[in-house]
Amino acid sequence: MTTQEVGSGRFVRQANRFTDRITADGTSGFPAESGRYRLFVSYACPWAQRSMIVRELLGLEDVIGLAVVDPIRDERGWRIPGRDPVTGAEFLSELYLATDPSFEGRYTVPCIWDTETKRLVTNDFPNITTMMETEFTEYHRPGAPDLYPEALRPEIDELNGLVYTNVNNGVYKAGFATDQDAYEEAVDALFTTLDDLEERLATRRYLLGDQITEADVRLYTTLARFDAVYYSHFKCSLRRLVDYPNLWAYARDLYSVPAFAGTTDFDHIKRHYYVTHRHINPTGIVPKGPLVDWTTPHNRER
Repeated sequence: MTTQEVGSGRFVRQANRFTDRITADGTSGFPAESGRYRLFVSYACPWAQRSMIVRELLGLEDVIGLAVVDPIRDERGWRIPGRDPVTGAEFLSELYLATDPSFEGRYTVPCIWDTETKRLVTNDFPNITTMMETEFTEYHRPGAPDLYPEALRPEIDELNGLVYTNVNNGVYKAGFATDQDAYEEAVDALFTTLDDLEERLATRRYLLGDQITEADVRLYTTLARFDAVYYSHFKCSLRRLVDYPNLWAYARDLYSVPAFAGTTDFDHIKRHYYVTHRHINPTGIVPKGPLVDWTTPHNRER
């Protein structure tokens, strides 16, 4: 977080600087090609985990390269352990400044580097996953799920907008608020939306029915961090995820899918938030809990 991101006690996320698109037909100047692009992520970051989940669900592991940064971020930004073997960068900031030497702000993940033009194409996290889903279809593994089916896109987009505002970004608006009214406004909107999602999931296995979609990927990454981080660290403490029977079972259902479980690293998540956000947790002590079993039967198939 930067000082520019808090105004009148409210957190306002910085705009994404790089918003070019990779397209199947190449008209954007960045054609979808196997082996050309490199995705930079952190296991701690919910926005980055989205892109890892979708990359794996679609079978794009050999198509789009992956680099994972260290979970502890300091004033230099995200560090790439041992230097990235493809770009040679030690810090993500090097790639940002190589693309735009005048860039000021946080160096964020996820972002995609083009090995051919040697520049960042995008750090526009809302569109990275839908780009994989719609522009890399030639490279999807046989039988890959349609995470963004055309007939459901209006409903997915509407639901994603609500979840982003009140849940995905809502926990940050609560956690980074420096004004009581701003904090309570964010928390109230967050739990009102979680209550509505709990009711929605009482009658359907996933958010849009019987298939996993982009909407489920986006909600999951916040739920995965909720009890471990957001409940205490961000003071989102009206209720825990485990207090919601449907949401908790739904989250475990998704966790049973390897692409979700394999990209969920609670150690990275907890160390990043509790150690990095010293303005919230000055001691940097990482809590041992909570003791939660994500592998208990969910019975959502009913």
